[in-house]
Amino acid sequence: MAKSELIVGLDIGTTKICAVVGVLAENGQVDIAGIGSSVSTGLRKGVVVNIEQTVQSVRKALEDAELMAGCEIHSVYVGIAGSHIMSINSHGVIAVKGGEVAQRDIERALDAARAVAIPADREVIHILPQEYVVDDQRGIIDPLGMAGVRLEVAVHIVTAAVSSAQNIVRTCHKSGLDVSDIALESLASAKAVLTEEERDIGVALVDLGGGTTDIAIFVKDAIVFTQVLALGGQNLTNDIAFILRTPVAAAENIKLKYGCAMKELVSSGEDIEVISVGSHEPTRLSRQMLAEICESRMEEILYLVDQALVRSGFKSKIGAGVVLTGGTSLIEGCQELGEQIFNLPTRVGYPRNIGGIKDVVNSPKFATAVGLLRYGAEKEGGGKNTAAFTPESGMFQEIFSKMKKWFEAVS
Repeated sequence: MAKSELIVGLDIGTTKICAVVGVLAENGQVDIAGIGSSVSTGLRKGVVVNIEQTVQSVRKALEDAELMAGCEIHSVYVGIAGSHIMSINSHGVIAVKGGEVAQRDIERALDAARAVAIPADREVIHILPQEYVVDDQRGIIDPLGMAGVRLEVAVHIVTAAVSSAQNIVRTCHKSGLDVSDIALESLASAKAVLTEEERDIGVALVDLGGGTTDIAIFVKDAIVFTQVLALGGQNLTNDIAFILRTPVAAAENIKLKYGCAMKELVSSGEDIEVISVGSHEPTRLSRQMLAEICESRMEEILYLVDQALVRSGFKSKIGAGVVLTGGTSLIEGCQELGEQIFNLPTRVGYPRNIGGIKDVVNSPKFATAVGLLRYGAEKEGGGKNTAAFTPESGMFQEIFSKMKKWFEAVS
């Protein structure tokens, strides 16, 4: 495989690190060529807290991916998450020069929309156009070449803590990788699991990860709200370990194998074996007791998500409902509990519209990595590149140029 054909998505998560290798096909589809994953030990709540441990985990995932794909990995599209992520909606208005909207007019409008106060310790990650307005005509996706004298743009601006982004870039650099781009993980997951119809009607994506829960709302195929909650499947594992007095590793296995988010879905006569701390003999406990632990924590997480949807002001516009993805969404009963709490149609989202050995990534826990792959394919011209997802402009390139200098600043 030629180096230029390869695209790699790297999901640096709280509980696992995953690298997915894809090949860009002629028709714009991404074919999965390999995958590698490893246990993540250097992150907390989506943020790097130990670079050396994270580098070791990244290298392990890369080695497995390279072995399966039969290639060498040199650059990646990497995701970023954590409670430090903040976003706002803004708009900009300019006068069109010459009576016809040119590319420079679009960039000036985006610059005007970006002119909001941002603290010195934060940097812009994404500027995502929602819609353009030429004179009084609304709902325009691409105004280039249209006649008019006034151009307005509504945008969604995503910012991150500079130090957290620097540590992501530094981790990749120490692992021998170049960073092609950084993308918000919820946007990446959305690319992997949402349909165009859902984004157009209105949908909320909820990525239930190990250390964070990422939320993204789309209305009329445009991103209108994002938020990251510092809660995830790891909190559930810790609850099980504490209450059942079992090692964390054993609690994780119990959660994955027997966990259920709704007690009523578990029969009363079902028992499970639990290894207690300091004991060599396993004890038997009712699975309903485990379900009570899981249900309590999952209710809390999904209730906080519902509060975020309400505060966003867009919950009434989510016609297509809620799509749950991420590894924690695989817990039995998660979809049913979501429907109860959100009072909206809820489904579990799996990666879609991919080729190659797609069976190896056919799980919600790989949604972010596959989404980063699709993000990279669009950036490199291999797929639909809508203004709502990846604005290509001089201003956008300027933003990423700053990000690429972050590593140099801390070297």
